[in-house]
Amino acid sequence: MTDISMSQPSGSYTVNRKFDITSAEAQGRIRSRYRAEARFKSYGLLALGITSVFVVILLADVFVRGLPAFWQHRLVLDVPVAADAFGAPGSVDAAAIRGGDYYPVTKAALAKAIPGIESRSAERQLNRLLSTGAPDILRETLVADPSLIGKTVKVPLLLSDDADLYFKGAGSKIVSRVPRGIATPSGVTGEVTVLTASNDFADELATIKRALSVRAGGVEREAGRLQRSPDKANQARAVELLEVAKALRARAEQPRGEEPLDADIPSVLVEINGGLVKATKLSDSAITGEVLLPLKSADEAKPANWKIVTYVTPEANRKVNDQEAAFLERLRSLGVVESGFNWRFFTSGDSREPELAGIRGALVGTALTLLVTLALCLPLGVGAAVYLEEFAPKNRLTDLVEVNINNLAAVPSIVFGLLGLAVFLNFFGLPRSAPLVGGLVLALLVLPTIIIASRAALRSVPPSIKEAALGVGASHQQAIFHHVLPLAMPGIMTGTIIGMAHALGETAPLLMIGMIAFIVDVPQSFVESATVMPVQIYLWSDLPEQAFQAKTAAAIIVLLGFLFVMNGLAIWLRKRFERRW
Repeated sequence: MTDISMSQPSGSYTVNRKFDITSAEAQGRIRSRYRAEARFKSYGLLALGITSVFVVILLADVFVRGLPAFWQHRLVLDVPVAADAFGAPGSVDAAAIRGGDYYPVTKAALAKAIPGIESRSAERQLNRLLSTGAPDILRETLVADPSLIGKTVKVPLLLSDDADLYFKGAGSKIVSRVPRGIATPSGVTGEVTVLTASNDFADELATIKRALSVRAGGVEREAGRLQRSPDKANQARAVELLEVAKALRARAEQPRGEEPLDADIPSVLVEINGGLVKATKLSDSAITGEVLLPLKSADEAKPANWKIVTYVTPEANRKVNDQEAAFLERLRSLGVVESGFNWRFFTSGDSREPELAGIRGALVGTALTLLVTLALCLPLGVGAAVYLEEFAPKNRLTDLVEVNINNLAAVPSIVFGLLGLAVFLNFFGLPRSAPLVGGLVLALLVLPTIIIASRAALRSVPPSIKEAALGVGASHQQAIFHHVLPLAMPGIMTGTIIGMAHALGETAPLLMIGMIAFIVDVPQSFVESATVMPVQIYLWSDLPEQAFQAKTAAAIIVLLGFLFVMNGLAIWLRKRFERRW
């Protein structure tokens, strides 16, 4: 029963051939086919795995970069508000409270948290830790409850972007250790010398020597690169760098002696007597430096209570200098630093200050733009699809229209932006950077996609539905609009949602019509200047501040969330209303 007979014509007679499927040759062919099928499956799984890895890496990178933007650090301080700060007590109106200057009282509250700051430079650096929008919550609190005027109000004060990033881990790695000996400072403010009874700074001195050696190696590599240049100026610069590297090597190889410290090597600080001293000169048994936080007198402090703190990242490579880092660490130790969800990211418009920038304006602009797009492309797209599929005569004109619709679906989006610039702005004179114009341009972009999807949905309805309606006396129009179109509506809605998701992520056509403008206010109508989420992401990605990098990734997360929701809704509609004929 394992033989197969096969008949095939051969001239005027039939030749019967038998094949033994149990033979070694047949089994070899079967195994070969199975191996080919297994290879094909493995290639498919490999391609799917590589694609999944790339997608996971992309999403993980975006989420790692963007998640820090969803929380923010603040200083919770007691801010005294004078009774006469906004006029005579008892006669203050809301307008005076709203228009008051709150920055001096917030600065005073911050200075009270870290007393003893005498240097004007240190005072300016302390005030720079607060954002320009730090008094906003105090203003809103007093506007909501004027009875708090004349009292001390505990409010959270917004930190600057650099201070916020410092608490998020963008500062320097801090290494501290408690030495063995006893240290004695020569003063409590200004420039002081800290002497120890033993070589307590020997480890830090060795670390500085190693840093100098690494720095010399970097300078030598740069000099070697410039020496290979044919430009004489570069060669002269290489000679200068070699001299610098030689001096650094000499300092690194010197075993003992006092070593001057600069901003290009790790910072060494001494925490002693309740204060902090930054070393400017370092030896194995003493430092000479500048007081960053005032020390207590010898009578008030314990002489043995001290430790050595090293900021591993050089000060020149950090946004927050040593003085500001000292203030931030002191505020952290006082317990006045809190972190919370960054609601301002969703409730504020754009700003040049990273800590104040939000996406509310872009969200509203996106919603208004998509409303215009949906109001135009849905009825026009469905109407065109119904006419072309059910009513249009089949001739050269309709064939030409269909070909052009298919071609328009593949046209680069920037071409539609050029069309909008030439027609809507230059010819019709519509307002620049308005959701109305953006919606018109995106409607032109999405319209071919909706027409193609709607025609496919109409073709998927069995012809028997229409024929049955016509058989019971319905007109052609009634058969289409009462029976065929409702059954095709799930497919039409799926195509529409996917088309709108496509429009949501478009940037190039909107840039051409001027929606790249810096818009702070939230748009209130379809003709006011606005921006959209993709353009907001593009604008933030071009800004130099480090905090805007996290804002950019966070805005991408929000945009991806909308896209996932819209595509998920399309899948749900298809599964929910899908019918098998």
